[in-house]
Amino acid sequence: MTVAAMSSHDNSAGLSAGATLPEQYDSLLANKVEKLQQLMADFQPPAPEVFASAPEHFRMRAEFRIWHEGDKANYIMFDQATRERIALTQFPVGSTRINELMQPLLEAVCEHDTLRRKLFQIEFLTTQTGEALVSLLYHRQLDEAWKEAARPLREKFGVDIIGRARKQKLLLDKDWVTEELTVDGETWRYNQVENSFTQPNAGINEKMLGWAKDVTTGCSGDLVELYCGNGNFTCVLSRNFDRVLATEISKSSVHSAQINFEMNNVENVTIARMSSKEFTQALNKEREFRRLSDVDLDSYNLSTILVDPPRAGLDPATEALVQRFETIVYISCNPLTLQDNLKTLTQTHKIERLALFDQFPYTDHMETGVLLTRKPVTE
Repeated sequence: MTVAAMSSHDNSAGLSAGATLPEQYDSLLANKVEKLQQLMADFQPPAPEVFASAPEHFRMRAEFRIWHEGDKANYIMFDQATRERIALTQFPVGSTRINELMQPLLEAVCEHDTLRRKLFQIEFLTTQTGEALVSLLYHRQLDEAWKEAARPLREKFGVDIIGRARKQKLLLDKDWVTEELTVDGETWRYNQVENSFTQPNAGINEKMLGWAKDVTTGCSGDLVELYCGNGNFTCVLSRNFDRVLATEISKSSVHSAQINFEMNNVENVTIARMSSKEFTQALNKEREFRRLSDVDLDSYNLSTILVDPPRAGLDPATEALVQRFETIVYISCNPLTLQDNLKTLTQTHKIERLALFDQFPYTDHMETGVLLTRKPVTE
């Protein structure tokens, strides 16, 4: 039985909640490796470096629909093939903390009409250190009575609680957790905000960061990072470069990134809230941006670029921008758009290293890393 995980934060539809059989993990991962090799074959890359996930309890966030039956309620997901409704009491791919909270929390919610009434979804955001943030989503407006009813849950379960309804968000305290990731023996702390993108598989995220740090060791000059999010890669890679110039379009992600730079004592990063298109225009001196008024682009020795684009990949203008750099690190959440982008990028660059990060076990999803360096002019 394959159950679709319903998530608005990523494109992981197809997570198997009912068929997460650890004994099948190695063969499923081997199938992904074979598929990736087939997709990349035309570019003649080296053999992929494969980073396996923990087979269970790897997912740090999850969303569940709620199905009401009288005064009781169940977490539900849907069978991909039949759309049959499946009630869940445990979620094997979810973190240990999510599984600890699921049933006791829902039972406590159902004991109080103010908390139960018109509740349609519960979302969990957890960390490797045991922090948890729980969002309760409603088809009705919330008031102070809801906050008073929710406060005992916060104390009882040691979690932060958020109430959401249309155009409404009520906090009991805060809407973020602090994750800790270890890379090459060094601990990095990250502010992760509710309803904002974060890498869901913390163990694999650590391996991605370690790989990106390794492939850029020895790079000289300064780094440009497009789509930097909350500074996930930026913090770690700042160690390998003189300076980093990062861009991100999301205001909330930029705010989190700035917090993360401060928490990790990262002082050589400048972040600008702008799109890749706008950054290209600024670099080409086609437009001036107030957001870059304090940034002297000409002072940077921009030799390396890291891109971690959305599933649509790089647009043609960004492809052209990326090709201007000696070294390219491309983190992809969609191997098909990566394959399409590489048709252009490999005209000027050669794949030096290829990696598969199994961010979403038991799905067809593949997270991929590619290191490209400029081809000699004679090639």
